[in-house]
Amino acid sequence: MHTIIRDTLTDSQAYLGNFLSDETNIQAIADAAEVLIAALSQDKAIYSCGNGGSMSDAMHFAEELTGRYRDNRAALSATAISDPGHISCVANDFGYEHIFSRYLQGRARSGDCLLAISTSGTSKNVIRAAEYARESGIAVVSLTGKPGSELGTLATVDISAGASRYADRVQEVHIKIIHILIELIERRFFPENYPSAQG
Repeated sequence: MHTIIRDTLTDSQAYLGNFLSDETNIQAIADAAEVLIAALSQDKAIYSCGNGGSMSDAMHFAEELTGRYRDNRAALSATAISDPGHISCVANDFGYEHIFSRYLQGRARSGDCLLAISTSGTSKNVIRAAEYARESGIAVVSLTGKPGSELGTLATVDISAGASRYADRVQEVHIKIIHILIELIERRFFPENYPSAQG
């Protein structure tokens, strides 16, 4: 059992190391943060979506912005598309691939931003949401696995964790990216919470 644990942690470390070693990934995170900050700077809203574990990540992202990440500060406008009433209604009446785009149609406006999460980059409902967003003047930040995915090509900024045989490695990097994005947003709007911050 100890060997399995060590092997798993070592594999995770190596996967993260590969991501960290590529400067384009660092730049993509910085670019994505600027897109999110731009929306909030204009009093616009951020929406997030994903399936399964990615929905959990989308919810985690939104609640950290409306609640807090590290220290107390004002709430920021963020909503995860995760309401079960909406999802079950739209899935039943229109089809599951419409659950996110239909929500954006009812709530989002030009200038808002969508954080679209899909480890495969091929989730039809997330892709449809990104397509609707692009058509409606809504910026898209995508978190994906393998670069060049269908979702990634639709995004204003795509952050690809890197190809992996299993989704859990991708998700581990996604949650780290999400935490970094939140911190970068906080640092821009609430610098007093980071008194020793540099750059």
